[in-house]
Amino acid sequence: TVERGEVFGFLGPNGAGKTTTVRLLNGVLQPSDGRATVLGFEVSNQGDQVRRHTGVLTETPNLYENLTARENLRFFGDVYGYAEERLPERIEAVLQQMGLAGRADEPVGGYSKGMKQRLAIGRALLHEPPLLFLDEPTAGLDPVAARTITEMIQALSHQEGRTIFLCTHNLVEAQRLCDRVGVISQGVLRAVGSPQELARRLWNNVWVQIELRGQAPEALQVALQGMEGIYTLSCTANALRAQVDNEERIPDLVQRLVQAGGRIYGVAVEEHSLEDVYFEIQREHQATG
Repeated sequence: TVERGEVFGFLGPNGAGKTTTVRLLNGVLQPSDGRATVLGFEVSNQGDQVRRHTGVLTETPNLYENLTARENLRFFGDVYGYAEERLPERIEAVLQQMGLAGRADEPVGGYSKGMKQRLAIGRALLHEPPLLFLDEPTAGLDPVAARTITEMIQALSHQEGRTIFLCTHNLVEAQRLCDRVGVISQGVLRAVGSPQELARRLWNNVWVQIELRGQAPEALQVALQGMEGIYTLSCTANALRAQVDNEERIPDLVQRLVQAGGRIYGVAVEEHSLEDVYFEIQREHQATG
């Protein structure tokens, strides 16, 4: 289930089934079994209705490079069946939104890859769909172009309220953009949730690092000996690192250190990244066959 208005990341290795899933959900492929609905439409027999309400960006832009950006949008607007009297105004709005108005009448073949990607997103948005499927939208782009695309995705979700179904290999990008993610492997959905929820499911315990000054961390370890909920303690030059059974132990731990004379300059809970989560899910799958 993907919630209305969220950015949902669909993660998995090559061949896992991401693109096949997108094709199924848009009624391009027929399922061999099971059922799915998109915006209330059955994908198996209402594909036309599904596609009228979705926009799709494939991994390659697939634009007509001998045509201008304006001509590309005009052609696809006709294909979508967009109202003829409203189409010119809508094309201008999309060109402005994508930052292409100044070069709208140049052949697309002369565009940079980032400009082509923006035009392809504009094409997917042209008929004003509430749901967008984006397949590797920043693949192969330079950092500046990639940042432009990710900011555009954030604006489409947070400001315009569109639902984004994002297929990507870029786990850093997914962590920054996605409200929730699904991890797929060999056609099976292995896990779904926010990166934080998935981390909590995979690792029950929490690591916390406490920055100290003055008294040596080793001397303060004694104050924590036998304290309930603490499993592991280690020290560096100016810090003490502890593994606790849950975050609610941290205030008690800090209080015990202060009572023992510790001067605390910082407390940081060590968060697991989406990359950590992704590879742990894949490792567990491989371990269980």
